[in-house]
Amino acid sequence: MLHDGLPAGWPRRFAIATITIGLSMSVLANSMTNLALPYIAHDLAISAENSIWIVNASQIALMVTLLPVAALADIVGYRHVYRAGLALFCLASLACALSPSLPWLIAARTFQGLGGAAIMSVQPALVRAIYPRNMLGRGLGFNTTVVATSLAAGPSIGAALLTLWSWPLLFAIYIPLGIVSFFLGERYLPHTTHVHRPFDVLSAILSGVTFGLLIFGIDGIAHGHRPLMIVAELGGALAMGTLFVWRQTRLADPMMPVDMFRRPVFTLSITAGSCTFTAQGLAFVSLPFFFHTVLGKSATDTGILLTAWPLALAAIAPVAGRLADRHHAGVLGAIGLTCMTSGLILTALLPADPTTFDIMWRLVLCGAGFGIFGAPNNRLMMNAVPRERSGSAGGIIATARTLGQTMGAALVALIFGLFDFSGGGAAEAAKAALWLSASFAGTALVIGSLRMKLQR
Repeated sequence: MLHDGLPAGWPRRFAIATITIGLSMSVLANSMTNLALPYIAHDLAISAENSIWIVNASQIALMVTLLPVAALADIVGYRHVYRAGLALFCLASLACALSPSLPWLIAARTFQGLGGAAIMSVQPALVRAIYPRNMLGRGLGFNTTVVATSLAAGPSIGAALLTLWSWPLLFAIYIPLGIVSFFLGERYLPHTTHVHRPFDVLSAILSGVTFGLLIFGIDGIAHGHRPLMIVAELGGALAMGTLFVWRQTRLADPMMPVDMFRRPVFTLSITAGSCTFTAQGLAFVSLPFFFHTVLGKSATDTGILLTAWPLALAAIAPVAGRLADRHHAGVLGAIGLTCMTSGLILTALLPADPTTFDIMWRLVLCGAGFGIFGAPNNRLMMNAVPRERSGSAGGIIATARTLGQTMGAALVALIFGLFDFSGGGAAEAAKAALWLSASFAGTALVIGSLRMKLQR
């Protein structure tokens, strides 16, 4: 049994390297695929509308399996689930690279999403097992930096690879990376205590159906599907979700440990985190349209402007992680969310003809604020649960993050439809999305600040 992290030196460094590679792969898989959609649509002779399912397939698979995979990791061990996720991700990436048709590619992307769920759901638990307790914030901050750097670098890396060869290279590149991480994980990832309980198949089905119906319902609202179908999907999600939660309260060892939510610090932190990721999703999806359509920026200029947020996040997250090991997480979170909310409000208030500096310092403020909030918030959540339930806690955190990002993107689509984005309402629609983003960040600030009284 591992009590307080791996010993300093190469064992810890190689363990960090393997989870860094896996996390980078899972983040890059979506950002680079988005870039390649026009090329894939042309080569496979499919419509742009149908090509969206290449992205959606992975996201849906990821969302519906995060909680079951995290619960399985508590039972069989985090390192085993992580390495199985890497193997599946690599095989699916090979299938993506060799795809001759859209159905083949969608199926391969679905399995890639399953592999990504195994990689992402156990990340917080592995960080907790690798780093000593007094360095947990530093470890989580470094993970945040990896995510932010991968988001920022994804489009540039994808563009560079597309100049070397066609879109299959964007999937094939993960195969050697995954193999390296797989063998490093076998040698250096720590062995952790397993929880001796059976895997609850019924809970896994209820969880998957709940989140699957929820995503389809949210997507239906955003894209103007028939009201009856949307009501049926969201109603089904509510019914299945209620059954899922009820079942968890009846089990001695639930898949989603609902007793965690009886701890106010955990509940407030996960709610604040979900609101923050919704705010980020709203901003990340609406800003490219705002820069390109409203301000008339070129694709290159838009890409440069958008890197300000993730680069600021990447720069500040390690510092925030170190501070979280020594200072009040509630105070750090309040400072970070104040910066993020202020940055979003100031971005929504941009003048009609802003300079590059006008835009970038606002996005730097948003990214830095998100970075100051993120690592302390994750550290607080992980320390609020027993070590042997780290996998389940990590699954809840990853689910909240993915659901928040999905909600943000769907809300942008809904707003653009309400404001007739293509019919001349582009500026109003983009500003409305940014104001809604600021409101979610402000809500997170209020919720997160409540934790300061609980930690005194």
